Amino acid sequence: MKDGDKEDYKLLAEFEDKYIEGTAERVIRVLKSLDNSLGGYKVSRLEHSLQTASRAKREGANEEMIVAALLHDIGDEIAPLNHSELAAAVLKPFVSEKTRWIVEMHGLFQTYYYNHHYGKDRNLRDKYFGHPFYEDTINFCQKWDQTSFDPNYETIPLKEFEPMVGRIFKRTPYQDF
Repeated sequence: MKDGDKEDYKLLAEFEDKYIEGTAERVIRVLKSLDNSLGGYKVSRLEHSLQTASRAKREGANEEMIVAALLHDIGDEIAPLNHSELAAAVLKPFVSEKTRWIVEMHGLFQTYYYNHHYGKDRNLRDKYFGHPFYEDTINFCQKWDQTSFDPNYETIPLKEFEPMVGRIFKRTPYQDF
């Protein structure tokens, strides 16, 4: 990289800008791959994601949160042990700190519903008690995420969410470097 000049980096920036424009489409492709992901559940990971977003939409959540609900598990395919951190990293340049935190922490907060079945502490989330987004994350998990494994739930089709994903990923991203 040290041998590049201004013209080289100008050209690379043009390619990168064009590539960034396709982020929403690539994210949707990754989301669709969850249809053939981890088994054992009553619904596919894609169906779970669609149910979570459908519940958020029907409850009147803002578009950013609906998209976050849709994409909260996109990390499952390649990072099952830290999927929420991966999903939060994908969303981070385009969403509020609150939305990013909810997505990042939902994996830990979800353990409330099953950790005790493994003889583990179900209250791990309580170490974040008092955090400004603690209750919001509990609500995300309680109302939308943990309830979205229902094979009989009437899910909104993905095509209805795709324009929302496009708008979120067309926002001017921030960079913290």
